[in-house]
Amino acid sequence: MTEARLQAFAPDGLPEISAGADLAGLVAKHTELRDGDVVAVTSKVVAKAEGRVRPGPREDAVAGETARVVARRGPVLIVRTHHGLTMAAAGIDASNVASGTVVLLPVDPDASARSLRERLRHLTGANVAVIVTDTAGRAWREGQTDMAIGAAGITPLEDFVGRVDAHGNELAVTRPAVADELAGAAELVQGKLHGRPVAVLRGRADLVLPPGEHGPGARALVRDDTSDMFGYGAREAVVRALAGQPGDRAPFGAPAAPEDLAAALVQAPGVREVVPSEDDASAHVLADTPAGVAVAAICFAFGWQVDTIDDTTAGIAVRVSPVTT
Repeated sequence: MTEARLQAFAPDGLPEISAGADLAGLVAKHTELRDGDVVAVTSKVVAKAEGRVRPGPREDAVAGETARVVARRGPVLIVRTHHGLTMAAAGIDASNVASGTVVLLPVDPDASARSLRERLRHLTGANVAVIVTDTAGRAWREGQTDMAIGAAGITPLEDFVGRVDAHGNELAVTRPAVADELAGAAELVQGKLHGRPVAVLRGRADLVLPPGEHGPGARALVRDDTSDMFGYGAREAVVRALAGQPGDRAPFGAPAAPEDLAAALVQAPGVREVVPSEDDASAHVLADTPAGVAVAAICFAFGWQVDTIDDTTAGIAVRVSPVTT
């Protein structure tokens, strides 16, 4: 009988990591690696080895690691980092580090993973994949889980699109984020309080690429702004749509189809009619005068812009068109 098996183990005994530490050397010393293993290393020890520890409170470091704020609730900030990751407090951590200091994320986690992979190959002769992991919360779900923020030697997404299941159904959108799944499995044996920042996962050698082929990295898991349906938190989306600053457009995504815009506009109080042009290059909106603010905000959120507003005896006539880059 054949069976699928995944083994995960995390060694004890790694010392406290400081700037300049030979992290790959420590991994090689405390593990027995085989071809096809996946080595998961927490971003915290990678960052410590790379000298990413800073003095001061976490709040003081967030701004420098933030590309934009996604959402806030009181002192809690969810931001998009310069890596493209959406995380609380830009992934900056004040745990398992000397009091009065914080650890930033690695500057380039994919590059860190590639360096570790190459060094482990040199030290052990084993062809392994490396993932750099970090902990994050998830929208709509309580608790946190680990995910891959850096990867080398592995394709982080399996693509099942076009394949057929056992019932003959063609798969259309199935793309397992295997690097994230492995990161979560690694965390189960690492734990948060046991001083085990490294885990080895064995049993998915089919995911490991040949030596010298590093793959696209964990960056391939980051959804870009044009396809991100949740670029802002609920409150922030309302405020930014009303403010209508050009620099806030991208997280709302690419311009929506005219019929989608029309369906949204007719829900606004005071909007009476929306007539798209035959070529979908513009639309005309007839509305009561007070509805002008709502029309502008909805258009902004849908990637359209207000071109002209004309007063009429019955209210306003607004011409809108998709934003072009």
